[in-house]
Amino acid sequence: MSVDLDVAVAAAEFDFADQDIPQRLRHWARVKPDHPFMIWEPRSGEDRRWSYADFDAETNRIAGGLFAKGVRKHDKVMIHAENCPEMVLAWYACAKIGAVGVTTNTRSVGGEIDYFARHTDAVGAITQPKFLEEIRKSAVSLEWIVVTDNNAGETAEETVDGAVMFSELYGDPDAFPARPAEPMLPAGIMFTSGTTSLPKAVVHTHANALWSGNMGSQSMGMTTDSVYLGFLPFFHVNCQSWAFWGSLGVGGTAVLQPKFSASRFWEVIDKHQVSHCSMIPFVFKAIGVQAVPENHSLKVMPMGIIWKEIEGWLKAQPFASWGMTETVTHATRSDFVSDWPQGSIGKPTPGYHLAVVNPETGALCKKGEIGELWVQGTRGINLFLEYYKNEEAMAKSFTPNGWFKTGDMVSVGDEGNFFFTDRDKDALKVGGENVSARQVEEVCMQVPGGGVGEVAVVAKSHDMLDMVPVAFVIKGWGAPEDDAAFSEAIIEHCKANLADFKVPRAVYIVDEFPRATLEKVAKNKLREIADSKAIIH
Repeated sequence: MSVDLDVAVAAAEFDFADQDIPQRLRHWARVKPDHPFMIWEPRSGEDRRWSYADFDAETNRIAGGLFAKGVRKHDKVMIHAENCPEMVLAWYACAKIGAVGVTTNTRSVGGEIDYFARHTDAVGAITQPKFLEEIRKSAVSLEWIVVTDNNAGETAEETVDGAVMFSELYGDPDAFPARPAEPMLPAGIMFTSGTTSLPKAVVHTHANALWSGNMGSQSMGMTTDSVYLGFLPFFHVNCQSWAFWGSLGVGGTAVLQPKFSASRFWEVIDKHQVSHCSMIPFVFKAIGVQAVPENHSLKVMPMGIIWKEIEGWLKAQPFASWGMTETVTHATRSDFVSDWPQGSIGKPTPGYHLAVVNPETGALCKKGEIGELWVQGTRGINLFLEYYKNEEAMAKSFTPNGWFKTGDMVSVGDEGNFFFTDRDKDALKVGGENVSARQVEEVCMQVPGGGVGEVAVVAKSHDMLDMVPVAFVIKGWGAPEDDAAFSEAIIEHCKANLADFKVPRAVYIVDEFPRATLEKVAKNKLREIADSKAIIH
């Protein structure tokens, strides 16, 4: 007898049988009730701690309040806030109901916020006073808005008249109905810009979170005694998956900061005996002038590539890895015993199959050749479930036999080591934030009064952020004669319609673009030109 099983169905039935996020919380609340799960370290003032038992009980109360507001299984709740305990509590409370927490980038404005709410069919939003008016004005499709009484631990100067306060969400912990564990149930949505003009809504399941908690934590050498410092935004996979899902997987602790603080970096590590901390180039540059304490607790630094000098400098183990929102956690990894070559992003993580493919021909690349990284996994387990309401993006991103096309360019060197080469040629990464060049170009074209004949947005090297967007513009009909005034008008229009990290730092007026075959703009040449020019804004 021949039986053909769907891998995702089998994983839900066996690998994650009777398990989901609420079950994992209840497990630790029962096994080690007093062990801290979340520690809030504000900019100033005393820290706050939630043991597993505290966190489980408090999220039950918030879930009861959300249920009383009409939130049901499968409903989407937008969480638009800077790092704060309320947003984490709200996300896990949604998971208990079976609802979906939609975490959104707080640097977004107007039309982007409206898109987040409408595209995900969000029924309500949880936000902070500093964002309340923007949410009210932009996301008119929402049925309700709840606001915290502070801005990520800071006293709010904004008025919140007529708003429902977060403290009012605390309700009857027995009000929402108990439900069986459903590993494949959607739990969260994060937005990723990728290289398309509109951000894609990446759906993660409960099983995705459990996979990260199992495999991601194992890759990073986490144990129940591990303490992970999270200062990157919770609306990014790094903080949400690596810090929180990783800690939940092993019964560890996540320390949450509003944002990165160079002046308090070593102080916070010492205070909470932090063992793990994600590192990005900006962090290295910011702490570079500080003395490294002789005896500190930091053991592992998850980062992008092997950088051998780091271990001697910071006296902690670099952990190289590559991943993205869609892969849930690290799809490549190094380890702590091998001699990894400089610049490597590691080798495939167990559970993932990787291929390097020529994106033009579809042929497999040979050793040393640069190609697009394709990933084979199981959707809803170690790959995201889907792009919400975006069949076109799904069709473009997956091959018929399930390979996920990442858009990242890599090569394979000696002994199977992978090396990251570049992101998709039209993508930028500004201080850790993905930016779609196409989206910025479309906004530039819409400058009031017109006058933009053609525009190309590329990355310009930046000392602190690695890269920033700049725009090259060929004037069209109706363009003003004053180039400086025209450039300023384009930038001001972008400021009003894009998150601040997407706004071009300079607009260069040119007569023509360098061209490649088929008259395509040679953006590689424009990047070289941009790096030779000064930032003029």
